[in-house]
Amino acid sequence: MPTCDGIREDFIECLLGSECVVINRNSVSDCARNKELADTVPNQCMLLRQSLFDCKRGLIDMRRRMRGVLNAGVKIPDFVDDPSKWDL
Repeated sequence: MPTCDGIREDFIECLLGSECVVINRNSVSDCARNKELADTVPNQCMLLRQSLFDCKRGLIDMRRRMRGVLNAGVKIPDFVDDPSKWDL
């Protein structure tokens, strides 16, 4: 059965490196849940949060379970973020 562990790990790593945790000394759960602290969380973390939400919802939704959960436990390769490594 697919899980969302890969996305969850990426989300936690992103939050651990964010300004909210490193500079402001907030906990990871506070940065993830508190809307007032969302300004200090990078956009990439917010996108990972949405992907994690979609993954978890896909585990419950029977229509998605039959098709398979998109991005479930799949790590994004490093070369996706670096355009110099794209092979065009």
